[in-house]
Amino acid sequence: MTDSIMSKAATMEIPINSNGDTGTLPEDDSLEQAAKLQWSLDEKVGSSRGTRDLQQVMVSGPNLNETSIVSGGYGGTAEGIIATSSIKDLRMKARRSSVPSSSSSICHITSQSHDHKGSNMHHSSSSSSMTAEETTRGVAVEKLETMRKWGLNTYKCTKQMISERFGRGSRTVDLELEAQIEVLRDTKRKYESVLRLARALTNHFYNMVQTQHALGDTFADLSQKSPELRDEFGYNAETQKLLCKNGETLLGAINFFVSSINTLVNKTMEDTLMTIKMYENARLEFDAYRSDLEELSMGPRDAVTMARIDAAQQQYQVHKEKYERLRSDVTIKLKFLEENKVKVMHKQLLLFHNAISAYFAGNQQQLEQTLKQFNIKLRPPGADKPSWLEEQ
Repeated sequence: MTDSIMSKAATMEIPINSNGDTGTLPEDDSLEQAAKLQWSLDEKVGSSRGTRDLQQVMVSGPNLNETSIVSGGYGGTAEGIIATSSIKDLRMKARRSSVPSSSSSICHITSQSHDHKGSNMHHSSSSSSMTAEETTRGVAVEKLETMRKWGLNTYKCTKQMISERFGRGSRTVDLELEAQIEVLRDTKRKYESVLRLARALTNHFYNMVQTQHALGDTFADLSQKSPELRDEFGYNAETQKLLCKNGETLLGAINFFVSSINTLVNKTMEDTLMTIKMYENARLEFDAYRSDLEELSMGPRDAVTMARIDAAQQQYQVHKEKYERLRSDVTIKLKFLEENKVKVMHKQLLLFHNAISAYFAGNQQQLEQTLKQFNIKLRPPGADKPSWLEEQ
């Protein structure tokens, strides 16, 4: 066997690199480790055998392509021979040492999964931030578009208003409706004057009633302290107390009259006037877009102008419908306001007349009957102040 190995060793090819050194084979590390391991074992056998084997190696040298490797010398005993299977086992152990364990593999896979989840979370957060940014951008664009439309509409309406003021522009006029609106405004001014005077009368009469009440208390006190004028002071004290009571009844009627007129003027009429204001603004916008459409229609008819004419026609139609709708609303509200005004004022003027006449005629029974007729309930003295139960 030794002769066979030595004969084959003569035909072994050892690769040489460009510098004259032996090339490194892919398995040099494992072979070197195995040779070093067996060399340490052979040193324990004896130096004489190692010397003889070394001489044989110098003669022929080993064949690395053979199925067995002899360390420490060739031609020795079987103890110095390392089988190829042993080298493969060592090689496999070396490879296994470089491969991570199952737990480390699991950790690696888990870390990869966490990395994947992290990338997914990062992707979702970036997607949500992009969605929020797109939403914000959309809101900003919408606001800019609204501001642009508002600015354009304001410019057109201001231009139309100036043209009407200087007599250069035409305006749409509904003569009958304009006359009704003017009558309503004049009626509101007159009713505001009636309301202001009725409030002044209420304040003055309230002060008079308070003066009568104080005068009656003074007469009653003097009647007790002046025996020689007891009867005279007593008559006057009773008269002032009666006048005070009737005055409080009249104040209840006047306050009801003032409250009803205030509701008619500052709520019902004001609501109608607000609708009229919206109608006038719609009329101004309608005339502004109508004038714009007329100016475009008088110009050249190229492609750009035709597109602008179509857009102006659409805007004109929209504002025309708005103008007509508000004009109809104003007409209906003016009609109902007139009916309501007649009904309310008929009742309130009758109440005011009967209450004033009964008071100054000294007819206490008729005065109280007038309040019952209009369902007016007077507050008892001290009703303005809440009771101790209501304060709790």
